[in-house]
Amino acid sequence: MEYHNPVLLNETVDGLAIKKNGIYVDVTFGGGGHSREILKRLGPEGKLFAFDQDKDALSNALDDSRFTLINENFRFIKRFLRFYGVKKVDGILGDFGVSSHQFDVADRGFSTRFEADLDMRMDQSKKISAYHVINEYDESDLRKMFLQYGELRNAPKLARAIVGARKDEPLKTSVELKDVLSAFLPKHREHKILAQIYQAIRIEVNQEIEVLKEFLLQTSDLLDVGGRISFISYHSLEDRLVKRFIRSGLFEGEPEKDMYGNISVPFKKVNGLIVPDDEEIKRNNRARSAKLRVAQKL
Repeated sequence: MEYHNPVLLNETVDGLAIKKNGIYVDVTFGGGGHSREILKRLGPEGKLFAFDQDKDALSNALDDSRFTLINENFRFIKRFLRFYGVKKVDGILGDFGVSSHQFDVADRGFSTRFEADLDMRMDQSKKISAYHVINEYDESDLRKMFLQYGELRNAPKLARAIVGARKDEPLKTSVELKDVLSAFLPKHREHKILAQIYQAIRIEVNQEIEVLKEFLLQTSDLLDVGGRISFISYHSLEDRLVKRFIRSGLFEGEPEKDMYGNISVPFKKVNGLIVPDDEEIKRNNRARSAKLRVAQKL
């Protein structure tokens, strides 16, 4: 099963400042590219735990005694690491969003390139799919979803069009959905708008924002002092959460100050924002929107 090259491979793993005998976690295993690189840098006593909720990723499990693959959503990171007797780790890597493999398998429904059933579940054992969202959400929920997660100004019109179209019979495929929304897809911007629509539905189906928040809040407890997080985001909603969390340990508002005006924050950022160079974007189009942020536990 082919998986593409991981984005910002060396930069992301460099960000972890690997200790030979450390314990590390790759929360988005996918094709295992980042995990392989971490294992190359670990010594014989080091350990790597990886998470992936997609069963397709299990076929990529690495044959290495230092490696454990956990087929679960990374929102449960603390619970499952505790099961393996791990309370503290030296670094956590995350490459968020949809894997290249998920985009490239037509029947998963993630890509705007293919005709497919409305699905978009990263974990296919879950009940709620894109079909459920498109056909059962009321107009106000659809409007909120397109506005919040797709950052689409015409969200009210998109929601109204879907609700009107599904009255006769449910919308089952990506082509049917595209036909219903065709009036809102101007030729010169069709792919961009459609990508925003798909992004909004996918985030809702997989609860991506809630999952990311739950996960981030566990990282400061899990990391040993001096431990690193190294996270790649692909859209502004994710990147904003990661950036704010690194800066203040919060997702909104400002941290409280003590009586001396000092603030207590869990992390300090390492370097600035890292983005792929032109050469990597040419090799791997998926890299074009990637943003890497690294931070160290105080």
